[in-house]
Amino acid sequence: MDKIYEHQKYEDKIYKKWEKSDAFTPKISKFKKPFTIIMPPPNANDPLHIGHARFVAVEDTLIRYHRMKGDPALWLPGSDHAGVETQYVFEKKLREKGQSRFDFDRETLFKMIWNYVQENTGVMESQLKKLGASCDWTRSKFTLNPEIIKIVYKTFKKLADDGLVYRDKKLVNYCTHCGTAYSNLEVDYIERKDPLYYMKYGPFTLATVRPETKFGDTAVAVHPDDIRYKKYIGKTITVKGLIGDFKVKVIADRLVDPIFGTGVVKVTPAHDFNDFEMGGRHGLEIKQVIGLDGKLNELTGKYQGLYVNQARKQIAEDLEKAGLLVKIDNEYTHNVGICYRCKNTIEPMIMEQWFLKVAPLTKLAITAIDKGDVKFAAKKFEKIALHWLKNLKDWNISRQIVWGIRIPAYRCDKCLEWTITDGPAPEKCESCGHTKLTQDLDTFDTWFSSGQWPFATLKTTNPRDFEYFYPTSVMETAYDILPFWVIRMIMLGTYITGKVPFREVLIHGLVRDKEGQKISKSKGNVINPIEMVEKYGADALRMSLLWGALVENDISLSEENINAQRKFCNKIWNASRFVSQFSDEAKFNKSFDKHLKEVGKNVTKRLEKYQLSQAAELLYSEFWHWFCDECIENSKKGEIGAKQLKEGLIIFIKLLHPFMPFVTEQIWSEIGEGELLITSTWPKA
Repeated sequence: MDKIYEHQKYEDKIYKKWEKSDAFTPKISKFKKPFTIIMPPPNANDPLHIGHARFVAVEDTLIRYHRMKGDPALWLPGSDHAGVETQYVFEKKLREKGQSRFDFDRETLFKMIWNYVQENTGVMESQLKKLGASCDWTRSKFTLNPEIIKIVYKTFKKLADDGLVYRDKKLVNYCTHCGTAYSNLEVDYIERKDPLYYMKYGPFTLATVRPETKFGDTAVAVHPDDIRYKKYIGKTITVKGLIGDFKVKVIADRLVDPIFGTGVVKVTPAHDFNDFEMGGRHGLEIKQVIGLDGKLNELTGKYQGLYVNQARKQIAEDLEKAGLLVKIDNEYTHNVGICYRCKNTIEPMIMEQWFLKVAPLTKLAITAIDKGDVKFAAKKFEKIALHWLKNLKDWNISRQIVWGIRIPAYRCDKCLEWTITDGPAPEKCESCGHTKLTQDLDTFDTWFSSGQWPFATLKTTNPRDFEYFYPTSVMETAYDILPFWVIRMIMLGTYITGKVPFREVLIHGLVRDKEGQKISKSKGNVINPIEMVEKYGADALRMSLLWGALVENDISLSEENINAQRKFCNKIWNASRFVSQFSDEAKFNKSFDKHLKEVGKNVTKRLEKYQLSQAAELLYSEFWHWFCDECIENSKKGEIGAKQLKEGLIIFIKLLHPFMPFVTEQIWSEIGEGELLITSTWPKA
């Protein structure tokens, strides 16, 4: 063995050796129960970040452990087209060239993004290999593969046939910058300080943060028990406006907070979710005064063409000039919905969209969790999942973007009815028989297609895969996409297949910097996983991402942590080199054998419970302090024979392999073991 372990010399060669041996491809056996993980497909729009490295460390450790146990272990990889996230990233690159999405027709823009994604997918796969991911590349999938799209279409058609899909014109969350509607889950909320404008409104004074929507008001509302305003309820009042007087009705609604402002609120059903709800109850007219471009429209007179923030400032000044502005509270703090991608303020808009009735699906998911068909490794995440499932509203699944799976719905030019198909375009309208139909321009929400990922992948790989590997064993992913993805996979998977998509859910926390701060480019604390691999080795990075925190908790990472694990790699190498260099009589030490078996038993026990950090820390301590500091030293005194010491080393190398696969595989070959370590047998507990 070389004097020192140089990871740069070995890692790529070892990975190629694994691939060539077909070690990553499981052998289907009716006599064995499989262990299956469907990889959360990384977004195909950027290189891997440190969060991806953590899921690789967790999932690959589990897969390697079960492979060595003799289970047919399938880790199915893939990549996600990621819808608006990818289009957003691509548009940023266009802006760097002085271009925008509006410079290209739909087909050209789609092809440009496709080419960009294909190039990046290759980069991403090579990075996963750098990290040692032992996934079965022969089964790799992309969410825009034709066979996956067919599955998504079949699901949509079945949902429609079962009456769970409908088209409606409703108020939705809309980002004027990204140019698309979103579901409620994709709206982030921030606390923000905005001016609260108190303005004269007929006989009332009312407070609002949005004077620019005044032109869309169709009522004013008070609480039915507010004695200050009972005499006005049901009456029509005249309001002096900036573009002329107008009339609105005074309504009573319990949604009004009598403590907010003056207890009187203006009602703009087209631009506020509470107002839309009130408008539905009271049959109010809906007047949309802000366009999809974020500018005020023709109903706003001289303010037409101004963006919302410009209009708000101008209208406030004009209200003051007209004597209609009573006061401004500049210390008003409230929660504001923002786009989860571009962080611009969400603008509620009345739009025609495709919606999914979620109640029957959430019922299936809740039942599956309550019955224990799906179990969460950390109970706290089960409570979070159930909370979301019990409060989920109908899901807006259509997006006004180019990049994604186009919705297979066709509108008849004659009767305007929709025909949904799961195959080729229909030849005629299902309602009236007319032959001229136009396909919807919208694409599916990326979470709608990725919500079908476990069964869509396995139904489109090898013929026996779905039958053998589904339901999968465990879904391991980050907690920030629990409501976006995990609960929707349970909903859609159970609905389509009649079985849960996975038996257990293992949630991992985020990777933070050494100060516990969230890692971001703006903070300048980004840790590039591939740079760390090149500098310290994949084993050191992986071990540092498992060390020191439960899987479900956030972990603080620094270069010092990674370097410390590189020293552990060197310790393993040096100890192995020492043990392999000497021999003596086959002296047997009972306490050594007993302790070694106990170590193996405890590591196995922790791995079975997904306690990866405890297993890693136990191995570190036992190898460094017990095997090296005690046993090797005792062997020099003749208390432990060389043969027994080498047998102990072999067991440790096996136990360490799932965590640190490269250095252990190289040692395995150096000390003369025949087969590959990756496919060797796990030590018996």
